[in-house]
Amino acid sequence: MTAARETPRERYRSQLRAEIKEHAWEQIATAGAPGLSLNAIAKRMGMSGPALYRYFSSRDELITELIRDAYRGLADTVRAAAAEGADLAELGRTLRAWALEDPQRYFLIYGTPIPGYHAPDDITETASQVMECLLDAARSPGGDAPQDEPDDDPVRAHLAGHREWAADHPADAAALHRALMFWTRLHGILSLELAGHFTGMGLDPAELYASELRTLTR
Repeated sequence: MTAARETPRERYRSQLRAEIKEHAWEQIATAGAPGLSLNAIAKRMGMSGPALYRYFSSRDELITELIRDAYRGLADTVRAAAAEGADLAELGRTLRAWALEDPQRYFLIYGTPIPGYHAPDDITETASQVMECLLDAARSPGGDAPQDEPDDDPVRAHLAGHREWAADHPADAAALHRALMFWTRLHGILSLELAGHFTGMGLDPAELYASELRTLTR
């Protein structure tokens, strides 16, 4: 069945929404997400505020679209790497490359929450696609725990009975723990690096990240 073609009106609307989002990213890069203003974007585009609100009904709707785009971009990138056989270390390098390419996109989904904004549930579903790839890569043959994770680790014991965040993924407690440590520790380094907190410390963030990857995947 042939998909219906966009009408000129629909195509114009899609193009204008895309242009609005481009201006929104520029504004976020300058003033941060909390300072996002539809009226300022409308002025930049030579439109009236009410005219722009026909394309995005509120600031929160625009933020939601930007977050969806960012999560979809990350999910697509990670899934593509996983489909090519990437292991956990390669997925870690993929994550860092994606974050460095556009730090504002990274901070919008992993940075400080925007005051007064609440993301819809479907965004969590997209984010879970990334974790699913990590869980696949973190599963160890035969269910054995990685060498750096002792059997009596209290977090692993907790995860054995609290795995709601992993949905229906068949990963055992050891894989859940490994994926969780991978996710939290690498995001910690990335967030510090992108915020410039390593400046003046004489550290090479790339080497620090690589060292953490080796620890997590040995």
